[in-house]
Order: sequence, then structure tokens, then C-alpha cells
Amino acid sequence: MNIKYEWIPDENIECCRELCNELMAFQKSKTQVSPERFDSMNFDTRMVPSVQKALYNHIIVAKHDDDIVGYVYSNISPKEAYNNEFATFFDLSTVDGKNVGCLSQFYIKEAYRQYGIGSTLFDKSMEWLKQFEDIHDYFIFVSNGNENALEFYKRKGFAVSHEILDGFITVLRGSR
Repeated sequence: MNIKYEWIPDENIECCRELCNELMAFQKSKTQVSPERFDSMNFDTRMVPSVQKALYNHIIVAKHDDDIVGYVYSNISPKEAYNNEFATFFDLSTVDGKNVGCLSQFYIKEAYRQYGIGSTLFDKSMEWLKQFEDIHDYFIFVSNGNENALEFYKRKGFAVSHEILDGFITVLRGSR
């Protein structure tokens, strides 16, 4: 399978709309806690605001021929960005420094899973995040019910830190 990986500048995130919306639907289909929370989550309410609020963004898409079949979105943001009206994602006092790295969104179309695309996207994301020498804490937020994602991130060296929103999200943490 001929998969190409391409960096997407912030102004071209529209190409991720369909997959981001698929991700939200996928997460809702897996969740066992508060699935209604996903009713208002989509590209316009999740990805666009996150890209706008982050200090730095990194979006990589996986393409099969000209079709985007997966993407990963990572960012560097002030740690205070994760204490908002939706939730407090982690204890800010435990973060070394003023900013954190986050693997924010990650999705691969079902027919393209199990070909190593996820590992490649993950590695490209972590490579980018680790370029920031002042960033020591990395977070991934996994919706409940998505056990495959949870196990994938654990195999990649992330550890479960805690749950938030009564188990709606599992917070994983890694460090430099």
C-alpha cells in the first residue's frame, strides 16, 4: 500500500473536516459514559478553536493516492488552556514549565488500520513535540470506550494519569 505523509499548514485544516467529524462519530459510538457530550463536537467546535488557541500546531495527514485516510493533530499550548469551562484536564501545578504538548486528535479510517499508519503518524507527532526543549509534559486525552486507542498509547510509553468528567475522558501522560 502506497501511503504518503504530508504536513498541513494551519490555514489548510479544512482538508481534515471530514475525518475530524468521523472521529467524533467514532468516539460517540464507542463511549459508554455521556455519549450526548459528542452531539455538539465536530470540526468547527473542536479542531478549529484548538488550532486558533494553540501557540504552535502540527498536522500530518496520511494519503492513499489523493485520498486522506488518516491524520494526527498535535499542539503546544499554555497549560492554562486545559483548565476551561469544559473541564480541568490535569493539575496545573504538576506541569513543569508554562506550556504543554498535546497529541490532540488522531484518526485513521477503519479500512486503513493495522498497516502501521498509526505508528507512523504517532512517531511523526512525537518527533515534532520533542523539538520543543522547554516542553517536558505531553498529554493525550482518550474518550471512554476506546480501549484500542488506550492500549496503543500505553504501548507507546504513555501512562494513564487519571480520569475526568466522571470517566468520560482518560488522561494519559508522558514526559521528555
